[in-house]
Amino acid sequence: MSRRVVITGIGIYSTIGKNLSEVKDSLYNGKSGIGIDPFRKEMGFHSALTGIIERPKLKGVIPRRARVGMAEQGEYAYMATVEAMKNAGIDQDFLNANEVGILYGNDSSAVPIIEAADIIREKKDTTMAGSGSIFQSMNSTITMNLSVLLKLRGVNMTISAACASGSHAIGLGYMYIKEGLQDTIICGGAQEVNAMSMGSFDALSAFSSREDNPAAASRPFDKNRDGLVPSGGGATLILESYESAVKRGAPILAEVRGYGFSSNGEHISVPNVVGPQASLERALKDANVKAEEIDYLNAHATSTPVGDLNEAQAIFNVFGSTTPISSTKSLTGHEMWMGGASEVIYSMIMAQNSFIAANLNFEEADEYSEKINVIAERISKEIKIFASNSFGFGGTNSSLVIEML
Repeated sequence: MSRRVVITGIGIYSTIGKNLSEVKDSLYNGKSGIGIDPFRKEMGFHSALTGIIERPKLKGVIPRRARVGMAEQGEYAYMATVEAMKNAGIDQDFLNANEVGILYGNDSSAVPIIEAADIIREKKDTTMAGSGSIFQSMNSTITMNLSVLLKLRGVNMTISAACASGSHAIGLGYMYIKEGLQDTIICGGAQEVNAMSMGSFDALSAFSSREDNPAAASRPFDKNRDGLVPSGGGATLILESYESAVKRGAPILAEVRGYGFSSNGEHISVPNVVGPQASLERALKDANVKAEEIDYLNAHATSTPVGDLNEAQAIFNVFGSTTPISSTKSLTGHEMWMGGASEVIYSMIMAQNSFIAANLNFEEADEYSEKINVIAERISKEIKIFASNSFGFGGTNSSLVIEML
C-alpha cells in the first residue's frame, strides 16, 4: 500500500508571531524576532543574542495537573497544536472517535533537569524536586504531555535528531501514513528558549557576537556571518492520508511528496557537502520531482561560517544557480529542534501568499553563496513545489519536498 499524504492544518508559536497571521506579517515585512537576554550576560555567556518569545499563559486553559508536568517547549507545542487542529477541523470528538498519532521533534529539556539537580543537592531530599519534574525532564516531554491531554491513541514518539528533529518527525509521519499504518498524525517540533539550554552551545563559540544590532546578527550565506542566534518556539502540522481528509471534508493545504535523509558519517559538529546533497537528492527521487521543478528551497543555513559554506555547495550541486533560495533563520534565528517543522510552515505561508521572504542581512556573497540564487529582498513568486533542508549535530540530515494544493 502506498497512499498520498496531505497536510490539513498548521499552527505556529514563534519568535516572529504567536499565530499564523502574525507570522505571515513578519515574513512579508522582514520583521526579526531576535533580541538580547540580559540574564545570559549575568551568567557569563559570550553572546546574549536569542530569539525573543513570550511564554503562553495556560492557567485556566489546561488543568493544573497537566501544567505541572509540562516543560517550556511543551507549552509552545500545545499552542501550535491547538491552532493546527482548529485549522484542520479536528476537535476532541474526532480525537475520541479516531486513532490519531503524534510524532514530535525535541532533543532537550534542560531547565527541569538543572532545577531538580539543584534542589536535590541543596535539600538532600529527592521528593522536593516535585511530582512533575520527571515528566518535564524527559526528551519525550512534549509527546507524553500532548498525547495525554488530547487523549491520543495512535503512534506516540519523540524524534530526537538534533536540529533535524522537526523535519524527521514530518518525514516519519509521512512514511507511517504512506504505508497505511496510520490515517492521521500530529507532527512537529518545539524548542526551549531558556539560557540554560544554550550554555554548552555558547561554550563552543557557535553564536554571533553582533549584540549591538540583534536584527543584523543572523546572516545566512553572507560573507561576514559570524555564528548563529539560538531561538525556539513550537510548530505543528496535521498529516493525513488523502482518503481520510477527503472523507471528512478537511481543508487540504498541501501534499508531502518526498522525504530524504542521510548521515554524514564524519565530524560530530562540522557538516560536510556529501551528506546534505544525498538527503536532497533522495527527497527529490522519492517525490519523483526534478530539481528544476522546485520553485523555492528553504535552506538550513544557520549563519555559521562552515555550515553555510558546505550547504551552498550541496545546493549548487543539486539545483545550480537559478532556484530561489533563502533561510528564514535570518528572521527567527536558529530554532533548533523546532526548525525543521517551522520552516515547512513558513514556506507554506509564503506559498499561500505568493512571495518569498527576504534572506535578511545577505549583503555580500562568499565564493560559494555567489553561485546560488539567494533572495536578499522579498520577491513576489508563485510557489507550487518547495523543498526544505534541516541538518544537525552528528551529521543527521533531512530534506522534505512539499507540493501546495
